[in-house]
Amino acid sequence: MLRWAEEEPRELRLGEIGESYGRYRLHVPELERGMMRSLESYGQLSPVVVVLDGSRWELIDGFKRLGAARKLQCMDRLVARRIEADERGAKAAIYGLNRAGGRTREIEEAWIVHALVREDGLTQVEVAELLGRHKSWVCRRLALIERLGLEARAELQVGLLTPTAARQLVRLPAGNQADILQMVRREGLSANELTGIVDLWLECPARIQQQYILQHPREALSQEKGVDLASHDPRLSPAGNRIFEQLGTLLRQLSRMEVWLAHQGRTAITAEDRRILQPRFERLSRDAASVAALSADMVMECGNDGRIDTQRDHSDVLQPSLAAPHCEEARCRP
Repeated sequence: MLRWAEEEPRELRLGEIGESYGRYRLHVPELERGMMRSLESYGQLSPVVVVLDGSRWELIDGFKRLGAARKLQCMDRLVARRIEADERGAKAAIYGLNRAGGRTREIEEAWIVHALVREDGLTQVEVAELLGRHKSWVCRRLALIERLGLEARAELQVGLLTPTAARQLVRLPAGNQADILQMVRREGLSANELTGIVDLWLECPARIQQQYILQHPREALSQEKGVDLASHDPRLSPAGNRIFEQLGTLLRQLSRMEVWLAHQGRTAITAEDRRILQPRFERLSRDAASVAALSADMVMECGNDGRIDTQRDHSDVLQPSLAAPHCEEARCRP
């Protein structure tokens, strides 16, 4: 239960607010940029939450607002509310405040649980009571952070590794995680590809097989799934092979773009870059949606071997007035 120390919020200078508890929150640059736009347009809509640690104010809720405000020249203060809490209570409040808003992430919960157990010396049962969760929930969160290697932990903390990727990495022995992490960066693997690689790694304990996976991850996945990623298939016609090659190229590029948009590279481009690139991203969003819809239609058509549903054929015979629209639809289909 939160205990507010004061009825009314107070204004604090940005330099007065510490971020020592920020290590329990994920840093997501794109969300911070969105907060900057919100602050510029509407100002601060809700107070941040702080505790008084000795003579210093420490933030426990509102890290995106603070980070965004520090990047804006027009803001030098934030409105804050103070709660009464010790070290353990502050960590529990971080979880409680974000859980109430539906904003907690599994890895952030794991950091808080890990700190309460390993730094504050609480038992798992005590942590469960403090956070209002079951002991098994605490056990799973603790295992998540403790099975993640040091390098992966560091990248996760600064937003270079996504929580989705972290959940896959912890399925591996700690000694293998660094190699897989390096491969993911080198090849620009998507989240789905990483999941497949981890599945394959766990099924191939022999070192020679694992070396092949590290050196040729996409080839290993294609062999496992029975999907040929080469540029030619002798079963296909010349026209079919042209599409086959185009699809391979497109899928590889989409995979790299997915990784970049999810958690890489955005901070490397400038404001001027964004202005120039915006029309192309608008076109990508529009064209990708169109291609996705047409691809789904093509999948259905391939599944039916190009045949029109037999039940609809009978319907056309029984109801001649409906036959013409169906024929028009068939002729217009790409």
